[in-house]
Amino acid sequence: MAVAYIVVLAIAVVVAYGGVAYMRRWAAQRMLDIPNERSSHTQPTPRGGGLLIVLVTLVGLWLATPLLGIGGLTPALAAFSLGAALIAWVSWRDDLRPVSNRVRFGAHAAGALMVLLFVGYWRSVELPLLPLLPIGWLGIPLTFLWLAGLTNAYNFMDGIDGLAGGQAVVAGLGWLALGQLVELPLVSLLGVLVAGSSLGFLGHNWPPARIFMGDVGSAFLGFTLATLAVLGGLADARLPVAGVLLLWPFVFDTTFTLLRRWRRGENIFAAHRSHLYQRLVIAGWRHRTVTLLYLGLALLGVGLALAWVGGLPGSAVVTALLPPLCALLLWWGVGRVEAARRSSACSADATAQADSK
Repeated sequence: MAVAYIVVLAIAVVVAYGGVAYMRRWAAQRMLDIPNERSSHTQPTPRGGGLLIVLVTLVGLWLATPLLGIGGLTPALAAFSLGAALIAWVSWRDDLRPVSNRVRFGAHAAGALMVLLFVGYWRSVELPLLPLLPIGWLGIPLTFLWLAGLTNAYNFMDGIDGLAGGQAVVAGLGWLALGQLVELPLVSLLGVLVAGSSLGFLGHNWPPARIFMGDVGSAFLGFTLATLAVLGGLADARLPVAGVLLLWPFVFDTTFTLLRRWRRGENIFAAHRSHLYQRLVIAGWRHRTVTLLYLGLALLGVGLALAWVGGLPGSAVVTALLPPLCALLLWWGVGRVEAARRSSACSADATAQADSK
């Protein structure tokens, strides 16, 4: 089966890379992302390349499940596919011409409800260092919030070159490994398709990006990666937490930023540039540097998830303590970078004033 996954990965990379190359030429005439005061890019850039992530993942899923003997048409597979396709379609329309928040959030909610009804919801969750926690009916709103929330969070985090695509590669490969570890072939297959299609796209999106994925890609990836945690959590109560670990830099950045904006009385639904990764870019860090930092943190999460689920001695303690420590260091580091930038700017202004006298 491992060889089959390698073949699927290679095919997904090649098809996505070639498809995005065509999409770049098409979108350059129809879907240019023009920079504005909230943008992190300075040149008009085509968007919509994430459509190939959607097509390769969904078509690959339906072709590969029977070929690999994983199964055929099931209510769970159909519900996920329909929900993901709905979210991708509305997001594609949003890329072409902005739609209202009500329409977008309605599509996200509808996709989440399809998963709840036909895939299931978490009934118990296991945390590092704690016993199994039955959550009963509370699993319904918790699962819904996870599905709809991550769909939006991933969209929020798609703001600089390579960040969302790179995170999807890391998380997809993490799910491939986790699925193998707990013997869930559908989880492994979906993970490898996400990783392969995102890697093919990343060939065009790595800094400096020649095309953006657009909402069609980011919303689809958020929903798909959230669904993987639901699928896994139905079989193993550790996998919901493992799913968070694979994406913890995105989850932390989004949660921290929304709480910070809410505490300040800001409209949390309004466009902004106050995510931690955006603040690093504003402070002078290059897109490549910030993207590599976040990918390194995501790889740490993958390692912790695999060690904990695999039962490595001492891994529960490390898994419980290390992510919060890294999150604290990330927050502190962003503050230090911003302070250094302000200090440098003040020094430059003082020098300029002295020279003018």
